[in-house]
Amino acid sequence: MSGHILAHDHPEVIFSFKKPEYGFSQHRRGTNMENSSYSHPSLLTLGFGQMMEIKYFYSALVLLCFVVIVVSNSAVISAIMMHRSLQEPMFIFVAFLCFNGLYGSLIFYPILFVNLLSKTQVISYVGCIIQVFCNHTYIGCELTILAVMSFDRYVCICNPLRYNSIMSLATVLKLISAAWLYVIILITILVMLTIRLPLCSSVIQKIYCDNWSVVRLSCIDTTVNNVYGLLITGAIIGIIPVLILVSYARILWVCMQSSKVFRAKALQTCTPHLITLAYFVADILFEILLPRFPSTMLPYGLRILMSVQNFVIAPILHPLIYGYKLREIRLRVLQMLGAKQITDLKNNL
Repeated sequence: MSGHILAHDHPEVIFSFKKPEYGFSQHRRGTNMENSSYSHPSLLTLGFGQMMEIKYFYSALVLLCFVVIVVSNSAVISAIMMHRSLQEPMFIFVAFLCFNGLYGSLIFYPILFVNLLSKTQVISYVGCIIQVFCNHTYIGCELTILAVMSFDRYVCICNPLRYNSIMSLATVLKLISAAWLYVIILITILVMLTIRLPLCSSVIQKIYCDNWSVVRLSCIDTTVNNVYGLLITGAIIGIIPVLILVSYARILWVCMQSSKVFRAKALQTCTPHLITLAYFVADILFEILLPRFPSTMLPYGLRILMSVQNFVIAPILHPLIYGYKLREIRLRVLQMLGAKQITDLKNNL
């Protein structure tokens, strides 16, 4: 989604090599470039930099985060799948949100862990492209699922009498399928446009692959990638949050005209969604804007932290918000974990 960053914003990528690589000539940007024979490097080097000085600490931290994410999200998903009382639209959407968190974590953490313990931090070109596709579909689906959840809350609060007829199981499955397909189609086109680019360098500036990190390695014109990057950014980062905010604005309007009890219950349900949306969009915007500023503007550690928080905060936060905030899921998870005297817990939680 960050493919709109212009390659000429980073001239050091193009002119920092004394010898041409991968069979290219130094006049790579000539008019006959498009008709030449291009190739891709078999391996790409990732930019771990100072992290390798304390790599065992980061390795332990990565492993801990991965285990917490897998256990917590799996517990919420299992609780919803195993108990029929939780198989309602709101809980089904929560399950898919947790599933998306698992999906993003499985493509991010294992590769990161292996590279931290390796002598050289590399990834194959094919592996990098796969990670680009998975990382961007994970981020995009996070937003589209939140949009579907906001629609569910809008129908529940603003049209309570028609909720069961509108949000049937068939409708829920259609909404989830649409949320995934919308992002998959957009990201597939994005990745196909990236694959066509020849690469004149093999150094990724981040600890994982994203679309912009690969596009910036190309020496040919990337106007098509830049334009489509802007379009896809608007389609996902622009339109989706606006739709979510419109839904919650309508919900807020209805709540203001309702009783205090109804207003408190509605806000309790909607607040986690808004918190998730706010930090997720803020981090994506940070990722888009950061490359436009000098790399020395922020400390190295802070840059790394900000670049990975969507893979850390969101998958950990979802089970905490929806697993412990929503009483029904919390009780079922405690039952699965073998908690005793559930009757007493119901009165205390």
